[in-house]
Amino acid sequence: MLLLNPGPVSLSERVRRSLLQPDLCHREREFFDLQEEARARLLGTYRLDPAEWAAVLISASGTAAVESMVASLAPSAGRLLTLENGVYGERIAQICERYGIAHERVMGAWTRALDLEAVAARLDGAAPSARFTHVAVVHHETTTGRLNELQRLMELCGRRGVRLLVDGVSSFGAEAIDFADESLAAVAATANKCLHAVPGVSFVVARRSALRAAVSRAFYLDLGRLADLQDRRDTPFTPAVHAHYALVEALRELAEQGGQPARHRRYAALAEQVRAGLAALGIAAVVPPEQSSVVLRSYRLPAGLAYAALHDALKAEGFVIYAGQGELSRTLFRISTMGEVSSADIDRLLRCIAPVLR
Repeated sequence: MLLLNPGPVSLSERVRRSLLQPDLCHREREFFDLQEEARARLLGTYRLDPAEWAAVLISASGTAAVESMVASLAPSAGRLLTLENGVYGERIAQICERYGIAHERVMGAWTRALDLEAVAARLDGAAPSARFTHVAVVHHETTTGRLNELQRLMELCGRRGVRLLVDGVSSFGAEAIDFADESLAAVAATANKCLHAVPGVSFVVARRSALRAAVSRAFYLDLGRLADLQDRRDTPFTPAVHAHYALVEALRELAEQGGQPARHRRYAALAEQVRAGLAALGIAAVVPPEQSSVVLRSYRLPAGLAYAALHDALKAEGFVIYAGQGELSRTLFRISTMGEVSSADIDRLLRCIAPVLR
């Protein structure tokens, strides 16, 4: 079965085989060697200086990494502005509510770009006693496949001395992220999306200066504690050992294939192949290509065609696609090109879609 959903992804054979390595106690030096290689290779994905940045591993899904980042890096006396144009932006606000983190929300339509003028106005309009210290945003809002404008947002935050927390769960490893920008405090991500590993390990890439100022709201997800122990070749809990094997193998494979720039080019070519092929069949993209990620894109369901009929017909041919979320479930479907997916696979997908439309 070829997975065209937004994670988990179809694995390469070498990553799948890595799961068959020997059982390993997480208190032995062999595991800490594995942990250190994973952390170093994650930083290497964007050529980051380990003296300035740390990759902190968490045995959990991508949402846990986002929760750890927000709960640990939003200061006790700070205020967070959450930017929302999809399910995952809304999820950050829900995390703030659960932890009692002071925050406000800038909410927009799920099918529209973020209103950065409204963001600037909200930041500038805050009273001195209620100024925002951080902004949280989803880089690739997988709800629709929109790639939110990080660079403009960084400039906006930098001019105001505001730090940026980024949900990069569906973009890290494929899309460009300017880690050199001083406004960027941390990016949360996961192994089982653009890195092509298995579910079970997520991570936060954070500035060490931000980690030194971290607070301890959470227990399992205490990012500062995790970073400190991992720096000392330790771990507070039992990690997902075999998922670490797969992450390291996937990161080795990524580096051998040319790293993040090459993965972006590969995804972009496949995403355009899907878009052009569906357009030829009369199926329109929801978000214009220039505003979309290369990782996943959403498409309008043709009139009279229910998502379940399209999904089931394609699954019978060996493809798994993804529904829209919430109210969008009745009007769109999503196709991701992450994982071990080839141009020939996309050709066959398009050939299988054509008769469903007829």
